Amino acid sequence: MSKEKIKQTFSRLNKNNDKAFISYIMGGDGGLDQLKNQIQLLQDSGVDVIEIGIPFSDPVADGPVIQEAALRALSDNVSLRDILNQLKEIKDEVHVPLVIMTYINPLLTLGYEAFSKEAAEAGVSGVIIPDVPYEEEDEIKDYLTDADIALIRLITLTSDEERIKTLTKDAEGFIYAVTVKGTTGGRVEYGEDTYALLEKIKSVSDVPVCAGFGVSSREMAEKLSRHTDGVIVGSKIVDLLHQKKFDDIKHLIPEKTTS
Repeated sequence: MSKEKIKQTFSRLNKNNDKAFISYIMGGDGGLDQLKNQIQLLQDSGVDVIEIGIPFSDPVADGPVIQEAALRALSDNVSLRDILNQLKEIKDEVHVPLVIMTYINPLLTLGYEAFSKEAAEAGVSGVIIPDVPYEEEDEIKDYLTDADIALIRLITLTSDEERIKTLTKDAEGFIYAVTVKGTTGGRVEYGEDTYALLEKIKSVSDVPVCAGFGVSSREMAEKLSRHTDGVIVGSKIVDLLHQKKFDDIKHLIPEKTTS
């Protein structure tokens, strides 16, 4: 059921001609005991999928806001297993699909099989691992498949046509389309190369395509949504949670059709 939860969410949204709003948060930022409240706040605000970042000391894709959030969580000794255990406790209260976003080292430390099993028990539907290329995903993919968890792939602006076809073939959950050349963080505007990439991915992908990196306003989310099945907002929401500007999070989310 885990993997299917993502599919059902996008199917419902598509039926209503709506686009997904995916929020990223850093697990343990503000204290592990706040994870439940943060997830509840996002659910109540209308978020469709929640990505939960795992604190890691040496990220390759995260900008300053998310790096600082990871350091705050690490200073409280928050681990991958801590986050999974917390999710197990609250999973009956979580109604949206959860996706873990992590680097490979925490998974190696816990063990691929143990992680996959515990993530499934915690109600996790998908996993994103930015530092594992397509050519190396087989070492963990079988464990995730057995646990009914989607391994979600990233496609970047530098991906050529052949690479895009390779990455979209047999893709699961959704495609994470990276809209900038660089790390996460707010941007003012996207270039035409971004929209061209999104259209190119959508033309060959059998799973939904969602755009992330640099989305920091409702206007940006709405603009990107015209070319995708959804948008992913990370740094902005992490910053608003840290500043306790909870009402501002709701203003980021575009209006949806009432079914």
